[in-house]
Amino acid sequence: RVGLDAIEAALRANGPSDHRHHLAHIQIVHPEDIPRFRRLRAVANAQPLWAAHESQMDDLTIPFLGEPRWRWQYPFGSLVRAGAVLAMGSDWGVSSPNPLEEIHVAVNRVMPPDYPYTVENREVFLPEERLDLPTAIAAFTMGSAYVNHLDRETGSIEVGKLADLVVLDRNLFEHPMEEISQAKVLLTLVEGERVHAAGDLA
Repeated sequence: RVGLDAIEAALRANGPSDHRHHLAHIQIVHPEDIPRFRRLRAVANAQPLWAAHESQMDDLTIPFLGEPRWRWQYPFGSLVRAGAVLAMGSDWGVSSPNPLEEIHVAVNRVMPPDYPYTVENREVFLPEERLDLPTAIAAFTMGSAYVNHLDRETGSIEVGKLADLVVLDRNLFEHPMEEISQAKVLLTLVEGERVHAAGDLA
């Protein structure tokens, strides 16, 4: 709330501009503050890998926060429904840099089945906050480009934009959402230059 208050004070003092202020992590958001993101044009910058049951969440975070605050965590769905701009990325180096694992959690709200650490609780974490796949992908691409003032250059496949692309071994929309994290990257282009290739594209 203090972050949103600061943005509101800055806008009041300086007037509107293409500021694109953003609040990172957005782990805990009071429900009354969710509509303020749109009103203040504050970008919700999220790292979704932690929005799932795992040992840190279940053994430390939920008991520490208690009721009702633990239920205010990572309200991605509520923010989108309220019209907020959502930008997503990793929290590397304290979490995986793999965007497919991050998207998996944003959509499913459970840890990936192949996550390297043991996760005993497979219950969906606050299921009402799940995102659909197009929204999650958009947050990682167009949302991240927008918050960095790069949306005219990258973030979507359009004529005139940089060829920053990945090719996967499957169409994510034609497979179960529970398998998102199992997709493999076959090709990565940065500004049209091949920087990674695997399988038949190597």
